[in-house]
Amino acid sequence: MEIKSQASVAVVEDVICDVCCSSTSIPGYGLQYGRLEAQWGYGARHDGEHYRVHLCESCFFRVLSGLRRVRMVNGMFDDDQPFSNHRFGLITTGNYWEKI
Repeated sequence: MEIKSQASVAVVEDVICDVCCSSTSIPGYGLQYGRLEAQWGYGARHDGEHYRVHLCESCFFRVLSGLRRVRMVNGMFDDDQPFSNHRFGLITTGNYWEKI
């Protein structure tokens, strides 16, 4: 036997970029955004703090570019660990339907 009732569910209609305050909704494609997130645990200087920043595509790649630059500067004179920033942070490409 099934017993049914009406339920109200909250649905995310849009995500606003926390940097430039623009919508991340692309008509016909839904929400397209990135997230920078950290949850610091016991022993960290920021113990108990949880951060989440939503970023539009432009702001995400601007932040990623800044991180690449810091990585490049930190390893500039390191002959033992040559690296390429070309794919820094990239996990997969062509993954249109499957979430990681």
